[in-house]
Amino acid sequence: MATELTELADNVRKYRRRAGMSQEELAHAAGVSPATVRKVEQGGTVRMETLHTLARALEVTTARLLASDVNRVNLIELRAALTPPVGLVDAGGEASEEEPNVRRFRRAVHDGAVLYHSDSYKSVASQLPGLLRDANSAVAYYDNGEEHRQALLARAEALQLAGRYLTQVRQYDLGYTALAGAITDARRAADTLTAASGVIGMCWLLLRQGRLDEAESLAAQTADTIEPRLSRATPDECAAWGWLALRAAAAAGRNNRPQEARHYHRVATTAASAVGREHTGSFFRHWTTFGPLTVGMKGVEDAMVVGDARTVVRKAGEDALSPKAWKSTGRPSDDNWNRHRMDVARAHARTGDLTAAMDELTGVRRASPQWLRHQHVAAETMHEILKKRKRTLTAEMRDMASYLGVVG
Repeated sequence: MATELTELADNVRKYRRRAGMSQEELAHAAGVSPATVRKVEQGGTVRMETLHTLARALEVTTARLLASDVNRVNLIELRAALTPPVGLVDAGGEASEEEPNVRRFRRAVHDGAVLYHSDSYKSVASQLPGLLRDANSAVAYYDNGEEHRQALLARAEALQLAGRYLTQVRQYDLGYTALAGAITDARRAADTLTAASGVIGMCWLLLRQGRLDEAESLAAQTADTIEPRLSRATPDECAAWGWLALRAAAAAGRNNRPQEARHYHRVATTAASAVGREHTGSFFRHWTTFGPLTVGMKGVEDAMVVGDARTVVRKAGEDALSPKAWKSTGRPSDDNWNRHRMDVARAHARTGDLTAAMDELTGVRRASPQWLRHQHVAAETMHEILKKRKRTLTAEMRDMASYLGVVG
């Protein structure tokens, strides 16, 4: 019951803000007291008749106010798949009765990765528990030989997808479990690049947790381990090496180690030069594009980390970091481009150009609405805009603040 009341409170608050109404205005429109609205939004009990009147005032159905988060169910199933109960008897994986089709399974995981990159997080969440159960069954069915190796690699790819998704939605402990499993399976399958890709994901998770020393150490150590011979290295090998350097640079920069950050950034630049232009490669090798444009955008991110907003605005305005350059450099991944635009939005907010900051936020929302919801920097930027705005908020600002869950 407490969970249901919390969901109701969150929904009423969300739709009220989306409507641009204060608690007092909603109370007046619904014909109830402001104390009633406050009680509902604080998780208190409410009669169904009152809920009907609130829904009418907000111009939504009553069912919308009562709707629960379907992702919570998926998360429970995903937790069960990733962290099964452990007892005195080693249950192990339950082998499939029929021979698994590993190639078909890997295509299904690939389709899940496509959904992830298109920000279809609910679809990814609903598919992951079944994918992980199938992966465990395949590993149990093929207990040796090349088939076992391919099953391990398939499970590593599924676990990577789970780890990336869970990191994106800030379920860090579960994400760590998934990524650790992906790295372990890839190492057992003797696939160094897939294992390195898992480490890149692990470093991203550590960065989000603020574990900067560990992120830098892990990224640097792994980069040293896989450093390729550039004269004969493949683009995938250079990309993995370069991304590890970027993760190390991000950790060092955030940890007030600018000299080390510059060193890692130079390594990434060397890797990008070897690649030549933005390289996509395999989803499960480095999960995103890598090349000179990506390294340039990460350099802008580093400048924003140290608070140099004017440099961010200046560099973002250069042709080398604009879509004009994509014809020669290749197109960056949507994730990296969106993160870059978020840095630019925050820089505009810091320098007082609130209109430009809102333009960037609106553009990212239009391109990747679900992705934007999970970005703390978007909420922080919007909060900064609200604090600096001296005049009445525009309708666009109110709508964006409501969308991001920001209270002025």
